[in-house]
Amino acid sequence: MKQLLLFLIAALPVASVAQSPSGGPRMSNVAISKTTEVLVIQTAKQGVTPQQVMTVMPAEIRETVKLYLDGKIRQWYSRGDGRGVVFLVDAKTEEEARAVMETLPLAKEQLMDHMYIPVGPLMPLRALMGPGAQK
Repeated sequence: MKQLLLFLIAALPVASVAQSPSGGPRMSNVAISKTTEVLVIQTAKQGVTPQQVMTVMPAEIRETVKLYLDGKIRQWYSRGDGRGVVFLVDAKTEEEARAVMETLPLAKEQLMDHMYIPVGPLMPLRALMGPGAQK
């Protein structure tokens, strides 16, 4: 069991590169994770002032809460560096997440930049499940 755990820890960086559609070479023998959510990192566009953002913030908060209550946004956080927010959006594709985020007032006002990162289960963990779990 200890050897399997060491293997999984060693495989994490390789699996991360293999799962990345644009992050480097793909390895055909590593299972690619199914996207279950999309991580969205939102920051103010260059030149946008805090005052511009704060003017839209009351509407942004209301609309974000509606999306949360509708189950479209699962979680959201302030960035630790104070430069924006991070959302975990219930979406199977980047395009689906983009459609959700574009409904928000800050996006409609074109004040924010968004980075979209599809995420899913950590695939090396399947090795813990045994030979039949690769489906």
